Amino acid sequence: MIASSFLPAATQMIYDMGLQHMLQGVTFECPPVALAEKERVVRYVLEGNTYSSEEIDRIFSASKAQGKSLYYVDEPLLEKISPDVIFTQDVCEVCQIDTHCTQQAVYKLSKQPELVSLSPNNLTDVFNCAITIGKALGEEAVAYRYLAALQQRLDLITDRLRQHRSPLRRVMIMEWMAPVYNCGHWIPYQVAYAGGVDMLSNPAGDSIVTPWEKIFRYDPEVLVIAPCGFLTGRSAEELHLVTQVPGWNNLQAVRNNEVYLADYDLFTQPSASTLTDGVEVLAHLFHPQVFEAPEKLKEKFMALELQKV
Repeated sequence: MIASSFLPAATQMIYDMGLQHMLQGVTFECPPVALAEKERVVRYVLEGNTYSSEEIDRIFSASKAQGKSLYYVDEPLLEKISPDVIFTQDVCEVCQIDTHCTQQAVYKLSKQPELVSLSPNNLTDVFNCAITIGKALGEEAVAYRYLAALQQRLDLITDRLRQHRSPLRRVMIMEWMAPVYNCGHWIPYQVAYAGGVDMLSNPAGDSIVTPWEKIFRYDPEVLVIAPCGFLTGRSAEELHLVTQVPGWNNLQAVRNNEVYLADYDLFTQPSASTLTDGVEVLAHLFHPQVFEAPEKLKEKFMALELQKV
């Protein structure tokens, strides 16, 4: 069995389950361990370029309006790999190559692989994707063991919140800074597991542009900024896009220094393990008196003392 992964989340879960020996061919955005070991079969026309958040939004918006994709498949390499199965997605044609683009490349292959679309809408769907991967690779039992360990971590958070009678925190998870996008799909469920509620979110649906007027009216107690595709260092470079907005300093989260930057893969990379990591980070940010910062995840988020900016 040979598999190719056209999305980082699938690659992450394949590695999590110890099935990477079956994996040949990944995308340019896959986890570093995969990029070091596997050939890149999905590429990006903007690779190597550095654009601002505003420029990225304009480029992707124009591409979507024109019906064009910024991703492409190295077809000779894919022919050489000759996979039995390819994992792809249809959640977001902006963030990753989608099934339609994959089909255009695959139909030319001498051996037709099975296309398995992983398109979760909520957190349960993400966990079910691991089972789908396990089944496709003939290792369903491995997937169930993997998920059982992750569910145990989530249950511990739920139990501790209940034991401490921790109140829900009014929060916002920001998926993009210019323009501001709220959070959608599985992220609101992560928030709920962590003891918060994001009333600006779109559970099980797409994130959408959210006007600052709405954010000011909502006035979150905790604000987590985790732009899709950005690590904390990159987000910090563009923090001025939000801190210079008139009225920013009046937000409760800013006044109380409860604004945080976090790595994107804790939220917008829908692998079961990284999203569980994200819940543990959020639980600490929302309820620091109840949850210590996970030691292995301390490098993936940072608090901002914005009153000193």
